[in-house]
Amino acid sequence: MNENKTSNQMWGGRFASGPAAIMEAINASISFDKKLYAQDIRGSIAHSEMLAETGIISREDQEQIAHGLNTILSEIESGKFEFSAQLEDIHMNIEARLAELIGPAAGRLHTARSRNDQVAVDFRLWVKEELQRTDAALVALIEAFLAKAEAHAATVMPGFTHLQTAQPVTFGHHCMAYVEMFARDLSRVRDAIERMDESPLGAAALAGTGFPIDRHMTAKALGFREPSRNSIDSVSDRDFALEFMSLAAICATHLSRLAEEIVIWSTPQFGFIRLSDQFSTGSSIMPQKKNPDAAELVRAKTGRVNGHLIGLLTVMKGLPLAYSKDMQEDKEAVFDAAETLDLMVAAMTGMVSDMTINEQAMKKAAGSGYSTATDLADWLVREAGMPFREAHHVTGRAVALAEQKKVSLEKLSLEDLKAIDERITDAVFGVLSVNASVKSRASFGGTAPAEVRRQIRYWRSRLKRGARR
Repeated sequence: MNENKTSNQMWGGRFASGPAAIMEAINASISFDKKLYAQDIRGSIAHSEMLAETGIISREDQEQIAHGLNTILSEIESGKFEFSAQLEDIHMNIEARLAELIGPAAGRLHTARSRNDQVAVDFRLWVKEELQRTDAALVALIEAFLAKAEAHAATVMPGFTHLQTAQPVTFGHHCMAYVEMFARDLSRVRDAIERMDESPLGAAALAGTGFPIDRHMTAKALGFREPSRNSIDSVSDRDFALEFMSLAAICATHLSRLAEEIVIWSTPQFGFIRLSDQFSTGSSIMPQKKNPDAAELVRAKTGRVNGHLIGLLTVMKGLPLAYSKDMQEDKEAVFDAAETLDLMVAAMTGMVSDMTINEQAMKKAAGSGYSTATDLADWLVREAGMPFREAHHVTGRAVALAEQKKVSLEKLSLEDLKAIDERITDAVFGVLSVNASVKSRASFGGTAPAEVRRQIRYWRSRLKRGARR
């Protein structure tokens, strides 16, 4: 009695039956890989059709298999299917139920296939479909920014470096910076789909199969461009998952930068934007508070996505070819990162569309901090023929005088400016206002309203071309 009690305590209360219970708990993946049920059934139907077409199994068996798999699909989607941890994973759960439904014919489904290539194709299909959803979500976010940029192409605001007022820009131009950023994310998504668009089904355990299978047929049936070309790499590759995690982490980082700006802009000290109650919460004790919680949560969730990337990189580090059980740890990270990123992009799209812009506060702030000082220096170079370094020095003296008088640069008198340098004329006042400043910066990709509108037209056209592809 005492020996048994001691033995059981070694394994802990949760694992009362000892090593077997621990092995079942660590080995089973059904709690999370059941998310692959649709891909698993789709892959199995395609595999069975190929087996029948090549004469490896009978058409009668294939029809029974397909009917049984579609029945299982209905059971899972209606919530009637009972998943078992003892059957380890989604593949064995479905195969066991198929045997119950159609009998011995179910055993023919696994001909010329291994769980190694089966999970590889299921997971690859899932990631590909998730990337297609991410593509659509990013397009919606970019379109929300384009709409905001168009409405505020001429709305003046301060541009910052080091979070210090630098030069006047327009809010439309600032929005277009995020269009560029998220368009790069979109490009990475599309590149990743192109790179992973190969079917590993038919690679079997690691060496291929002696059966006369048609891998091109199953690749086409599953929507892949072509079958993968090396059976060892086919079952050991998780680059597609790593690449998804990488682009998710980069996109989440971009979202966190936007989230931080929304948090800053919505403070009373800035007052640049206002979020509606849909994306804000109040304080439990301070009735005046309106907190940008949605933006703060987007900012925080970036750490979660980044952590999953590091986790999966570490899982794959040093793994010998071909398949190792370590790779079972790939799915939870990807599933959670995908769900998190979906939510982050949706929340940010809502906030961008929903936010109200305080144009007056932006314009007032745009003129603070002597933000048109560079315009004065540029004018001195263009009109007075000064070397830029001399113009920089003269401008610095003008800023010091304005600080002393507690006025903006454009409020200095011509006499004040001439006292600093005789070459300054009254024409300089044409560049010292924030509106004149932004209008003058019409270089390609600049903040001038006309240039902002040109870039908006370009991106709308590019999105349409992408949609047609």
